[in-house]
Amino acid sequence: MTPTDSRTMQRVYLALAVVGYLVPGSLMLAYSVDTGNWLFWADPARTTAELFVNRTSTTFALDLFGTVVVALVWMTHEARRIGLGRVWRFWVLTLVFGLAGTLPLFLYFRERRLAARG
Repeated sequence: MTPTDSRTMQRVYLALAVVGYLVPGSLMLAYSVDTGNWLFWADPARTTAELFVNRTSTTFALDLFGTVVVALVWMTHEARRIGLGRVWRFWVLTLVFGLAGTLPLFLYFRERRLAARG
């Protein structure tokens, strides 16, 4: 990959991270204000009840949970492989804000690290 390609991908990943945090984050913020269940963590029983309210939402939730586990395992392995430190930050961001923004943010930092290694 050329340096230009790498910079382009860095910009793409960063833009996707912003969108991935803002779109679901705006809905999460509205929900948090309306219910007091901040970031879905303040009332885990309510969050769980609403998340698994029917088979459709249960299917999506279980699929997302599986994807999150795979992504966190891969991020940890990949960070160690390329020498990207403090991977725990991505775990925290995923658990607090979700995967939609954190995965492209990790890919941005990964791309930067790989470009720096040459």
